[in-house]
Amino acid sequence: MQETTDAPLVRLSGVQKWYGELHVLRDIDLSIARGEVVVVIGPSGAGKSTLCRAINRLETIDEGEISIDGQPLPQEGKALARLRADVGMVFQSFNLFAHKTVLENVTLGPTKVRKQSKADAQARAKELLDRVGVGHQAAKYPAQLSGGQQQRVAIARALAMEPKVMLFDEPTSALDPEMIKEVLDVMVDLAERGMTMVVVTHEMGFARTAANRVVFMADGAVVEEADPETFFTNPQSDRAKDFLGKILKH
Repeated sequence: MQETTDAPLVRLSGVQKWYGELHVLRDIDLSIARGEVVVVIGPSGAGKSTLCRAINRLETIDEGEISIDGQPLPQEGKALARLRADVGMVFQSFNLFAHKTVLENVTLGPTKVRKQSKADAQARAKELLDRVGVGHQAAKYPAQLSGGQQQRVAIARALAMEPKVMLFDEPTSALDPEMIKEVLDVMVDLAERGMTMVVVTHEMGFARTAANRVVFMADGAVVEEADPETFFTNPQSDRAKDFLGKILKH
């Protein structure tokens, strides 16, 4: 039971993660409200992807707590599978099933995990594929699509599970430049429809236009967070100034 709708949808408290000696997440405290779009940026090796993957327990944490909609992340088993169903994930590599058609890729989760009827799942999948602009490709296999189309199918597949929050881990970094816009356009549309989103990206234009909040990470820690206008025009930390100086000059 939620005591209040104002409670954050995603909350990380004191989250620590090590890979051997390497401290990849340092005491992360982060709350994400319903309908909020949080864009996580920072240099390579900052811990951004690890943070994103920890939110649905693809990465385990060593200390601290992560909760989704007031429920602490379960360790494993059915409870974790149920919770994962509420957290959509879109990866850098599209992770589609090569031997299944686009339509089958999108209906698999809803029929198997959500126990939807095949007819309902297919109707919803077609709606979502139309929404991301690949409805006419439903009978094709992933290898027959461009990278941008595959990534839009991956977004539709995540949405088909009716997730409470969507995680995007560098969703455009494997794409050719002309395909990046088509994927970002879908993500901007999602943001405008009120989807709660955590987006790890190098696309500063998306961060500026779609984010409610920018979280800047370096060396495994959250260095600063602010609304995009404030962050891009008036960063507070030397690390952020240095980072922006390097990327915005090009």
